Amino acid sequence: MRAVIQRVSKASCKVDEKFTGKIQQGLLVLLGIENEDTEEDINWLAQKIANLRIFSDENGLMNKSIVDVDGNILLISQFTLFAQTKKGNRPSFIRAARPEKAIPLYEEMAKSLSQLLNKNIQTGIFGADMQIELINDGPVTIVMNTKDKENF
Repeated sequence: MRAVIQRVSKASCKVDEKFTGKIQQGLLVLLGIENEDTEEDINWLAQKIANLRIFSDENGLMNKSIVDVDGNILLISQFTLFAQTKKGNRPSFIRAARPEKAIPLYEEMAKSLSQLLNKNIQTGIFGADMQIELINDGPVTIVMNTKDKENF
């Protein structure tokens, strides 16, 4: 499972010109799911996201988590995080999980984050053509991979 986590002052997702998710201060999380991912990956990553201290404290230091600042999360499915570009110029997405595997894990991630933050998580629509708008705050962008935990 891969995630691109961006600290934002606001972010939104539209599908067919209708908002599916909209937040103010918080995190935009782009989530890629691969075939080998399990609930263990969800639990580890959700805990890391909820506890990342990437929000400023009163001294301007990144010492607060999304929970500490009562922020929100916009969670977007992003199979292209598993693009393989080794051969040629057209990416292959063979490592990305098929919808029948990915959708339940994506929904479980939203549920886990919701429980950790004790609030609803905003989402996109899995597999839809989405338009994402955001204002990256900082900018702060963190990339995580559950298959490489020792480096995160």
